[in-house]
Amino acid sequence: MLTLRTFTLACTIAVLPITTALAQTAAPAAPATGTYEPKVGQEGKDVIWVPTAQTLVDSMLKMGEITADDYVVDLGSGDGRTVISVAKLGARGHGIEYNPDMVALSKRNAEAAGVADRATFAQADIFESDFSDADVITLFLLPDLNVRLRPTLLEMEPGTRVVSNSFNMGDWTPDETVEVADDCTNWCRAYKWVVPAKVAGEWIVGEGQLELAQTYQMLSGSLTQDGRSHEISDAKMDGRTIAFTANGTRYTGEIAADNTMTISADGGERLSATRSAG
Repeated sequence: MLTLRTFTLACTIAVLPITTALAQTAAPAAPATGTYEPKVGQEGKDVIWVPTAQTLVDSMLKMGEITADDYVVDLGSGDGRTVISVAKLGARGHGIEYNPDMVALSKRNAEAAGVADRATFAQADIFESDFSDADVITLFLLPDLNVRLRPTLLEMEPGTRVVSNSFNMGDWTPDETVEVADDCTNWCRAYKWVVPAKVAGEWIVGEGQLELAQTYQMLSGSLTQDGRSHEISDAKMDGRTIAFTANGTRYTGEIAADNTMTISADGGERLSATRSAG
């Protein structure tokens, strides 16, 4: 059973208005000796700390579609409970946390839970950290911090899942939204995005041409076949998977790591597509 998820960053909103949430502090001191117990409302680098409902934690991990093969990075990992929960699912989890007392506590908690081999932690600033090898990112940050992270997230491997507690990514529309009603009274919504492959431009498809414009995972453009151009609709990227409708036909395809595309119409013959040099 998953343990209670807590986040260090952005949780201030559960008890304070956004205008009073941010609280800058000096560089953290060395971890205190003795037993350390985090307190609700304590100051962090950017915001203060408040626990999160377990039911929302469960939903976030489910949204992330975590498997034992995944590497999950939690940005602002608090006392490590999300990372430990990930490890209990059989996956590898890593927490990045600014507060050294929290990091030390997280390591003790992981040892006590018997998952220290799969649950690791680093005392660091998330904006100065490299987490590009993660399969899943979890976070609970204020909207402006999410937007600040957005360019980094969009450069990650297509198909990377990003799951946020309560706050969105500005005009990057989520692929999935979940609202938790049971045993949750504050900040009970989670959002998920799948990092899309970059496909904007002109593609040669057989003797035709596919022109794509891209805004995050959403696409628009046209497909030209036999000298006739048809506007595409219901067009979207899901990681490396592309899907759209043109002239009443549904097309699906995959973008390969070498930036080539295979595409087929309603499960018909698969065609290769290459991006036009022009």
